[in-house]
Amino acid sequence: MTKFLGGISFALTLLVLHSSVQATTPISHVYIVYLGANRLQNAALASSHHLHLLSQVFTSKEDAERSMLYSYTYGFSGFSAKLNSTQAASLAKMNQVITVFKSRSLKLHTTRSWDFLGLTVDNTGHTPPPPQLAYGSDVIVGIFDTGIWPESESFKEPPEAKPIPSSWKGECVGGGDVQCNRKLIGARFYLRGFEETYGELDRTRDREYRSPRDGLGHGTHTASTAVGSVVSDVSGFAGGTARGGAPSARLAVYKTCWGKDLEGVCTEADILAAFDDAVRDGVSVISASFGSSPPLTPFFESSADIGAFHAAERGISVVFSGGNDGPDPGLVQNVAPWAVSVAASTMDRSFPTSIIIDGGYTLTGQSLISQEIIGTLALATTYFDGGVCKWEYWLKKLANEMIILCFSTLGPIQFIEEAQAAAVRANASAVIFAASPTKQLVEEVDKIPTVRVDIISGTRIRNYLARSPTTVPMVKVGPSKTVIGEITAPSVAYFSSRGPSSLTPDILKPDITAPGIGILGAWPPKTPPTLLPGDHRSVEWNFQSGTSMSCPHVAGVMALLQSAHPDWSPAAIRSAIMTTAGTRDTSNELILSGGSMKPTDPFDIGAGHINPLKAMDPGLVYITRTEDYVLFLCNIGYTDQQIKSMLLLHSESSATCLPSHSYRTNADFNYPSITIPRLRSTRTIKRTVSNVGPNKSTVYFVDIVRPVGVEVDVWPRILVFTKCQQEHSYYVTFKPTKTSSGRYVFGEIVWTNGFHRVRSPLVVFLSNSGFVAK
Repeated sequence: MTKFLGGISFALTLLVLHSSVQATTPISHVYIVYLGANRLQNAALASSHHLHLLSQVFTSKEDAERSMLYSYTYGFSGFSAKLNSTQAASLAKMNQVITVFKSRSLKLHTTRSWDFLGLTVDNTGHTPPPPQLAYGSDVIVGIFDTGIWPESESFKEPPEAKPIPSSWKGECVGGGDVQCNRKLIGARFYLRGFEETYGELDRTRDREYRSPRDGLGHGTHTASTAVGSVVSDVSGFAGGTARGGAPSARLAVYKTCWGKDLEGVCTEADILAAFDDAVRDGVSVISASFGSSPPLTPFFESSADIGAFHAAERGISVVFSGGNDGPDPGLVQNVAPWAVSVAASTMDRSFPTSIIIDGGYTLTGQSLISQEIIGTLALATTYFDGGVCKWEYWLKKLANEMIILCFSTLGPIQFIEEAQAAAVRANASAVIFAASPTKQLVEEVDKIPTVRVDIISGTRIRNYLARSPTTVPMVKVGPSKTVIGEITAPSVAYFSSRGPSSLTPDILKPDITAPGIGILGAWPPKTPPTLLPGDHRSVEWNFQSGTSMSCPHVAGVMALLQSAHPDWSPAAIRSAIMTTAGTRDTSNELILSGGSMKPTDPFDIGAGHINPLKAMDPGLVYITRTEDYVLFLCNIGYTDQQIKSMLLLHSESSATCLPSHSYRTNADFNYPSITIPRLRSTRTIKRTVSNVGPNKSTVYFVDIVRPVGVEVDVWPRILVFTKCQQEHSYYVTFKPTKTSSGRYVFGEIVWTNGFHRVRSPLVVFLSNSGFVAK
């Protein structure tokens, strides 16, 4: 494969009239030049080498120095610089260069959850103590996000905190604005890429800090979700004891994302600089809740994929959010096989809120209303043209002391915030918002009190108004209650991005689902809970939803697993999480897919819903080795020389695209899930498992749930282990038994020894119509 030149095009030139001569000036952008693994152990030598390469496309070394933003010298080799398209194309032709691509801007994927997952901090009667308290103090979790509010209770140093691990080599770069301790042990920020792209940081308009301090709140929230310390007596809705998944783990913050127009924006040049530092600093787990919607760029033209690849090489587990582009299929993000991609799902917590009309007609909705509200009930048609609750449809009539009934179907209204903004403009007291229950996010802090009801309840309220015995029906709303365990959970959030992967459909993504709706986390008190203009409230805890919130849940579990099993690789940790995940909800039925209310499939939930306690003892794990990555890289078109440049440690033979690879596809990649992207005739793939259970001698038997229209055979059907870490391979043969012109079907393979249940989802795209076997 020739070297990639991602995102490079010859830019439009700016015509400049000077001394009656027309000249052209190429437009410059920030580009990333990726050279592969870093084998120069000296950072100064590596930087000097990068400057030498860059100088070859500039007229002077001084110009090259001014152009360079970052030199990546530890985790991998490369640099970012301000270049025009001609310079970028020249660099791409150099033998040492693997890829050159524009630095894009990525976006953020914007409590009770740990109890719901079975992790408790109640130490009463526990011998030994529960995993959340027993493990994590030796593990460092790096959070790539919008920074940190260090004064939050979640990041205070607990009295029992042990000394900082000796493996830590990082820094606290706070400029006096952020002070670190034995909990928050490191803080850095990266701004060069952002300012080269968007200009100087506007700290007034965007509530930003030129330091690791968090102005948006997103980073503070995700950090507290992953590793926040135990905080007792958190008041309000969902109150109680707040903590992260690994409350004893150490936190290192890498501020890669910055506020711009109320959104978090992260440039790839800054992200790669954070990966380079995090690998050098000695983190154990990296959590990053950002991405870019499809079309997805090739793996080594993506900062997240490059950084995660080299982090995994050095034993660091990396987890990404899968994106919020659901429920349409094929839009999942962060699909590299060396990192974990997470979907979002619900918990079994609800906030029922009573609606009482004229003192007798009662319904129940969902909300976060702390005090009773009394007002006159009104249809939206009174205040908005056509009953469309949108800002621009307001009829310029004030709705003082009115509670307005709005329907999402009129307009339609895609986001509830549209109706809330319209109600605020009309000066209403509250909103009753009727929409599909599968698309409603209850646990949100609203700008105006809002009760969510389904379309059926909304229709009943509207019909009551039509035949109301009074001309001004009065309605009493709330206050809301917090109820645990009365709703079925989990279900997958409608917004959670679904598979298949548009880049590599032969690797199942997302990998796993975790709580991501209504997550209560720490929040900067100087940042309003909604971020909206006119919101002047100050809170220390806030509800947030998104795969941004499910991602740090998995990072917290990874930290516990890394602490409990320090010899496990990132692949073993991923395998333990995936093969022990659940596919049934609290009613023992199949998990439902939000947005449709149909049972989920692996494109919704990956391997299933995360189960931290079972992941602690998975029995068997799938180990991914260098030869698996070589197979993968060969199959996506990289040359032997490029692969050797990418891999940190390899033998001559292990980094070569052998002739044997020609008949092995990425379905043979030793992944915990099995995906056959195009089954036309009989096909056999191989998997290898390693015994990590407590018993060195054990026997596993296979159970198969066959996809419809596919015969599945496993050989051998029994795996006998006589020692720990022993490996056995098995083969799976797929044979179509019906004709299909293109349809996904699903099944599973489960290995069990009577105690452990090691499950791998099967995904088969059956496409054999018109195919004649030779």
